[in-house]
Amino acid sequence: MEATDATKDEHRARSNFVRELVQRRRVDDRLTAAAATRPPRTIVQFWDDPNSLPADVGDCMESWRLLTEQGIALTLFDYHSARDFIAQRLSARHVGAYNKCYHPAMQSDYFRLCYLFVEGGCYVDADDVYNGRPIDHLFEDGRLKIQPLCYDTSTDQMICPRVFTEPAADAPTWIFYFNNNPLIAMRGHPIIRRALMSATRDLERATPDRLPEIQSTTGPGRLTKSIFDDCTQRSDIADTLIVLGNWEDIATSKWPLSYRHDARNWRLSNQRPYRRLASGDHDGDQK
Repeated sequence: MEATDATKDEHRARSNFVRELVQRRRVDDRLTAAAATRPPRTIVQFWDDPNSLPADVGDCMESWRLLTEQGIALTLFDYHSARDFIAQRLSARHVGAYNKCYHPAMQSDYFRLCYLFVEGGCYVDADDVYNGRPIDHLFEDGRLKIQPLCYDTSTDQMICPRVFTEPAADAPTWIFYFNNNPLIAMRGHPIIRRALMSATRDLERATPDRLPEIQSTTGPGRLTKSIFDDCTQRSDIADTLIVLGNWEDIATSKWPLSYRHDARNWRLSNQRPYRRLASGDHDGDQK
């Protein structure tokens, strides 16, 4: 019981921390010398098997192609090319951790941390649709740009950003946290480094008969905890990140999509063995 209560207190402390950071109104916009390095103008995405890419997800990814006319490069990684990147640019330890990511969503989570730590740039999920708004400002400096989220446990629904970003907006059933989509940062960003290190350690401890929970190991829960933990070592963590309260003006997560109804949806496969689907298994995909 004590451990459970302690865990609840820890989660509540993180939620309160995120709420204060999200609703904070800064008069100044200081830029430290360390954050002055601009990230590459590159958008990176991941789909584990491009030969079995659902048509509706392909449409989402195609929406970003408009940005190539503005000098922004688009790069797609799959399971194998992501693993090759990690092997070539990081260590055998990181490859071993990637190998323990048992679901494509988890592989995507872990790979984005690896890529941004090494190269920097912008990671966007494959099911986000670009709305056509300018995004040049996201590449103006190396601070971590992140999207805040708020979930209401009483209604099992997400709260609209226009509501939860207002000063003092709160409810006992609201949980504030940060999404790991998008992630924009310079290479070697300290928060990305912390998230990658802790995710790697947790994955190393994973066993086939005790699969780790996806969100808290490599996903938004991991990123939120890393930001919270980093706060204890910095006088003003806000100097290292920017909260994107208006990300939904730039891109929208598409619902519904065909893959969300089967095991490719991490929510239906969390802590369960996952069988990679063959191309023929996707014949039912449709927009």
